[in-house]
Amino acid sequence: MRTKYDFSDAQPNPYAKRLKRQITIRLDADILAYFKKLAEDAEIPYQTLINLYLRECAQSRKKPAMKWKAA
Repeated sequence: MRTKYDFSDAQPNPYAKRLKRQITIRLDADILAYFKKLAEDAEIPYQTLINLYLRECAQSRKKPAMKWKAA
């Protein structure tokens, strides 16, 4: 390992804007089990499957159907 490195010719990563961000999200156990089963059947990581589903929802501008009860 070198004691000093020269980064004067370094260029920014062109893919940096596309990198994923790690977050914490709370999901109901049954929802997580559902996506884990789907992911297992598709042979992909469940986080990837959830990301793909959320991307599809965002691209189609899908909005959740929520009905709030009066307090």
